[in-house]
Amino acid sequence: MRLASRQNVRKPARISRPLPVWLMATGACLAASAFYVQWRSRRAERRNPPTGKFMHIKETRLHYTDSGGTGPAVLLLHGNGSMANEMECSGIIDKLASRYRVLSFDRPGYGYSNRPKSVRWTPGEQADLFRAALRELGISSALVLGHSWGTLVALELALRHPGDVRGVLLVGGFYFPIPRWDAAALSLGAVPLIGHVLRYTIAPLVAAALAPTALRMLFSPRPVSERFARQFPIDLALRPGQMFASAEELGMLVPATAALETRYQDIRQPTIIVAGAADRIVDVADQSVRLHDAIATSELYILPNDGHMIHHHAPLTIVQAIERLFERSQPSRAVGTN
Repeated sequence: MRLASRQNVRKPARISRPLPVWLMATGACLAASAFYVQWRSRRAERRNPPTGKFMHIKETRLHYTDSGGTGPAVLLLHGNGSMANEMECSGIIDKLASRYRVLSFDRPGYGYSNRPKSVRWTPGEQADLFRAALRELGISSALVLGHSWGTLVALELALRHPGDVRGVLLVGGFYFPIPRWDAAALSLGAVPLIGHVLRYTIAPLVAAALAPTALRMLFSPRPVSERFARQFPIDLALRPGQMFASAEELGMLVPATAALETRYQDIRQPTIIVAGAADRIVDVADQSVRLHDAIATSELYILPNDGHMIHHHAPLTIVQAIERLFERSQPSRAVGTN
């Protein structure tokens, strides 16, 4: 038998095939999740409409609550991923409002405050924004309380605008540039293109599933506060825009603290640092204790049975710290003759 020559063998025609089934399925799942995320975000806004007031400073719309009154002003600055509502859930506003004028802002990108992309919202930029907000409200000076990431804004306020800050209360803060793998991983949501896709599709759904575990870690070793569990709008915090703000701030955590650490010695205002010894988010020795050593005007209080969310389980401690700051910020009474 003679074999056919290689020249005579015909290759089968290449047949064009549709996109692989898995690729089509992935696209369909992403589209469905994007639709669901948008529906869920709109539902969260309907269920949790803004309860405060609005002001506009240049391109930024700020949502805030104001207890009113003529007492000394106290400015509250919430942490990463949170909003002004969380400060209200803690109960400290109710306890302070009888004596102080308490202002709690949604920081840019959180709650109902927008986050213009023309600005890189470093702690310094936010400090300038809140100084302008206080001036807009006719407030020349305030005691400033910052929690977690909000402590960096409070510190920048004290450094950049010392005449506007009577005292600083720092709760559960991260102050020195120690690399953190969790912050690096969670900042992926701010990366162009891929971050946008994640925020508008699967990231809010994954975050919602992990939220109970994350909250237990935040409040540990205490249980999650009943008032927080009842009142804090988790779905509102998981909208794509707020997740972008959170991811962007986590990405700038180390450079922001690196820019601050050489200036702590310049703080002259009365300062109180409060930390939970069992904090699972921030190492107290590496952060709060070091900051106390760096700020000559500071007092340090470490609560042995508390974690990161001190103000929820020890609100009276926070109120007492504000009282202490107010006393320390009063002009010294001269001792003289009648």
